[in-house]
Amino acid sequence: MQHQEFEAPEVLRDIIKCFWYNRRESEELHLGFEVIPDGYAEIIFHFGNTLQVAHRGELQTLPSPFMMGLLNQPVPFYAKDRLEIIGVRCFPWAVFDLLGLPTVKGEVHLFEHAIADVQVALIQYIETGQIKEAMNLIKAYFLDLRSKVASNSVLFKAGKAMRESKGTMPVKQVAIKAHATVRTLERNFKQSSGYTVKDVSGLMRFEQVRNRLWHYPDSNLASLAAELGYTDQSHLSREFKRYCGTTPAAFARKAIQRKLITDRDFVAFIQA
Repeated sequence: MQHQEFEAPEVLRDIIKCFWYNRRESEELHLGFEVIPDGYAEIIFHFGNTLQVAHRGELQTLPSPFMMGLLNQPVPFYAKDRLEIIGVRCFPWAVFDLLGLPTVKGEVHLFEHAIADVQVALIQYIETGQIKEAMNLIKAYFLDLRSKVASNSVLFKAGKAMRESKGTMPVKQVAIKAHATVRTLERNFKQSSGYTVKDVSGLMRFEQVRNRLWHYPDSNLASLAAELGYTDQSHLSREFKRYCGTTPAAFARKAIQRKLITDRDFVAFIQA
């Protein structure tokens, strides 16, 4: 598997975390792969053969692009032969306004938008291995979009506070940082992302635990719980299992096994 991340231009960093490219070959795809929840919405362009997602017990074929919203559990995907992806990792409170789309909740969103016109040009770059050129095209597209969208200062100030605290800041404190009342903040958040500040903060904290255990499987859970604002280790473990479907200990064991064998039925896109 090949994975690269590309920094967003400064003017986009209040909306987009990063751009990324991922390539998986047939031997890595024969059992499918899972995407684990985090605190981001992703706009996904894919290239190669059919990409499918398991939805309500059936496989649904996905167009390119599609949007993957905030997840509350792992989602399995399936592809054959070759899969290349260009992803745009967005902050959930900003992406719908940026695209001019109505807010919806759920795992995978299929939408009609002019951004789909970029697919043809991207295919040409992907087929000739020009990944940086493909990324430059995507960046230029979003820079143009950004220039046409007014900033919601409440959301951006709140988002900055949440990112800096890694999801550990209480809602009341987030509202103070955003210079808004809790009611105004929650209304803005719900309208822009479909989720509450608490929902997104919970995913951001889970993401920190997930990343730490993936890179450092021997991390002390009690210390992590204290560092990331959980009530105690049991609280951390319950929240982790809620989002990941497995315990922190089981996840850590899988991370250790990764160093010994290639695990082809699992993937977590780990943020920098």
